[in-house]
Amino acid sequence: MNKYLIIFLIILLLVSGCAKETIRERAIEEPPGILKGVSLSPRSSSAEDFTGFFEEATQAGDIVMWAGDWNELRIDQGAPKVVTWLAPSYGYTPIIEVTIHSFGQVIRPLNTENLQMYRSKALAFAKEYQPKYLGLGIEINGLYVKSPTDFGKFVLFYNEVYGAVKEASPDTKVFIVFQLELMKGLTMWEIEENEAHWGLINRFKSDIAAFTTYPGLFYRDPSAIPEDPYTEIQYRTTKPIAFTEIGWHSEASPQGWESSEQKQAEFVDTFFRLTKDLNIKIAIWSFMYDPNNRAFP
Repeated sequence: MNKYLIIFLIILLLVSGCAKETIRERAIEEPPGILKGVSLSPRSSSAEDFTGFFEEATQAGDIVMWAGDWNELRIDQGAPKVVTWLAPSYGYTPIIEVTIHSFGQVIRPLNTENLQMYRSKALAFAKEYQPKYLGLGIEINGLYVKSPTDFGKFVLFYNEVYGAVKEASPDTKVFIVFQLELMKGLTMWEIEENEAHWGLINRFKSDIAAFTTYPGLFYRDPSAIPEDPYTEIQYRTTKPIAFTEIGWHSEASPQGWESSEQKQAEFVDTFFRLTKDLNIKIAIWSFMYDPNNRAFP
């Protein structure tokens, strides 16, 4: 069965009888302190695993995040809208992030037609749902590294859309996401060398300073992480900090970079110890279940 049809059927069951009640009327009160959560990552696309994910996600924290292709905003029963619709029923804060690239390559050309589509769908989503958080670019420094020309086009486009979205939904926190280790110029798997590019932060309008962090791609063991891998952020921006993807792999691979669930758990403790003095507002663990089993982006 088509995954979106499954989602649609679930929605009908969960929200029947309350269709007249708007998302804004049923806004979730954010708890004090750091908002913690996970991304949309059910065990499978079955209806049972899908609903089970949300029941377990609310035990894990206060947030459910969806991140994926900007084009998904066009789909009536697509994952971004589902995550937003179901938030009042399960009592979490939804965070929606969209991207125009994958591993530094644009998903579709940044021509006038596609940029207009991206803009119109972002505005329509913001007007209808008045989201608390809307990310309009994921690990955007990856695009800077792989395709500087496309990156330059996107900077101009993003800053214009930022203003339009804020006008349509003034209370929405609009932001861009950077890959932290790449921004710091670290060498991935001791093979792919990079140069630091902190200056990119200042090229984007943003309400929060958002990053992904995957130290396991750069350090072989949590104990090898320096004592100050995150403190530099506070010297580069005064905005509240969000980590919208936090992860450490548990697989016994690749060779030389083997890990385990024990190391994964050690990293969780290490991360919060190393960031305890930062102004962190959001911390999201990337996947509730292993990525190979994920049914949704």
